[in-house]
Amino acid sequence: MDKSIKGKRTMITLEVKKKIISKHESGVRVSDLATQFAMPRTTISTIFKNKDAIKGASVAKGVKTLTRKRTQMIEEMEKLLLIWITEKQLSGDSISPSIICEKALSLHADLIKNTPGGSAEGEIFKASRGWFEKFKTRSSIHSAVRHCEAASANKLDADRFVLKFKDYVESQGFVPQQVFSCDETGLFWKRMPKRTYITKEEKALPGHKPMKDRI
Repeated sequence: MDKSIKGKRTMITLEVKKKIISKHESGVRVSDLATQFAMPRTTISTIFKNKDAIKGASVAKGVKTLTRKRTQMIEEMEKLLLIWITEKQLSGDSISPSIICEKALSLHADLIKNTPGGSAEGEIFKASRGWFEKFKTRSSIHSAVRHCEAASANKLDADRFVLKFKDYVESQGFVPQQVFSCDETGLFWKRMPKRTYITKEEKALPGHKPMKDRI
């Protein structure tokens, strides 16, 4: 075999692997497949050894590479996590990626703890950023901005105040440099983030009245 072919290392897509398996099962020899696909024979043989997993694998549309299969424990955890996200959405709570990952770790730990025989004790789940991005794609949750409740502000009274204040400024002879807005600084320790994650069925969130407990 050509040395340039032997030394070449490329990513083999799932689609190509399935094609190689199909050709081999139809009678094409390993040496001919190696030449046709410009791969070492050892690579072709490795594909055959894993043909059952490759043939049974299904990936999302547009994804061609085969990644490590999620365990049943993780799949169960993600189902529970999506239910929890829906509950948070209905109760009006805001959740961030870090909160979701923390909950995922908690749910996974609970599932392992409650698994008879401890068969899943050796399973490692880190709730990494990469996992979160893939979970977001699988579950179709998306980020949304939570707006303040429109009804909490009385626009009519605000417009009246503007006119009243304008008359007051003119009657007192204030110049523009003497009119400014000043607000205090405070820590709103119960205030939730404006951005949260919601399920795919929801396009937007209803307004809500934020808690204003502050120091």
